[in-house]
Amino acid sequence: MAQFPGLGGWAIALGLISGLLLFASVLLHELGHSFVAQRQGIRVKSITLLLFGGLASLEEEAKTPGGAFWIAVAGPLVSLVLFALLSLVVGSGVLTGPLATIVGLLAYINLALATFNMLPGLPLDGGNVLKAIVWKVTGNRHSGIRWASRVGQVIGWSAIAIGGLSVLGLSNIGSFWTLLIGWFLLQNAGRSAQFANVEEALSGLTAADAVLDNSPVIHGDATLRQLADTAIMVNSSGWRRFLVSGSEGELLGTVHLDVLKEMPSEQWSSQRVRDWVQPMAKDAIVPSDQPLIEVIGRFQKQGAAALAVTQANGTLVGLLEQAEIISLLRDKGQMRLA
Repeated sequence: MAQFPGLGGWAIALGLISGLLLFASVLLHELGHSFVAQRQGIRVKSITLLLFGGLASLEEEAKTPGGAFWIAVAGPLVSLVLFALLSLVVGSGVLTGPLATIVGLLAYINLALATFNMLPGLPLDGGNVLKAIVWKVTGNRHSGIRWASRVGQVIGWSAIAIGGLSVLGLSNIGSFWTLLIGWFLLQNAGRSAQFANVEEALSGLTAADAVLDNSPVIHGDATLRQLADTAIMVNSSGWRRFLVSGSEGELLGTVHLDVLKEMPSEQWSSQRVRDWVQPMAKDAIVPSDQPLIEVIGRFQKQGAAALAVTQANGTLVGLLEQAEIISLLRDKGQMRLA
């Protein structure tokens, strides 16, 4: 790297500027993905700048292989455009000295960013390109994810091996950073493959398919005595809150078993459950036809243990637990028993 004696305190300032320009380049790379995703009607939840690059978190996958392809290549294309523009600036001679060196270095960093990200393995952009191609050829998005994940794992293991040999002094190729990047790729490629398996296993299933057979449900006209009896008979999961249905089968809300403590047992037969109903929050209710894979996202986002499932007309179907989804996956052989 070029040396510029006499810069003094300016060296720190130039270093800071270089770092900020690097992060700006990564941000523009991710904005490229985000722009194309938004053009396809896909909402971008967030953009995270990481040690090895960035990540644009999309609310959903592209609907078509072509859409997935263009979202994937948009980021590297932005980096290549930046490389070309910055190279032209340096080549024009407009900048000299340290600034020219910084801009020239930034140009090649953008080239390296585009090249590295186009390696054909998830979670890299090239992996998403491979996913889109396999998806197009096979007609199966999950096959695309599996192929790209396997290649990503191969790349990850290769980087770990190269970095490990370098750390041990057995090779001049690679470094500790190579090992660290390999571990990062390996972990994320494995998660992508696991998610693809889960998503395929749940494909075609809806929230109604995972409702508990013996859901803790009580009619609003039932007495507290009947609530107590029902709790003893069907509450094997230890639920302290029951769903309450109305005269038309609609969901009224919930009733907590603690009401049995608030009322003397001799008065249970004269008290109706509907008088003790508490309303349910809208985000604790899912439609019966919602895809089960989307319901998993609801569980993760809300941190809920269970959700109420209703039909389009508001009729209560039952209770859906996370454990029931896990049971479905086990039945399909997608998860090993503990």
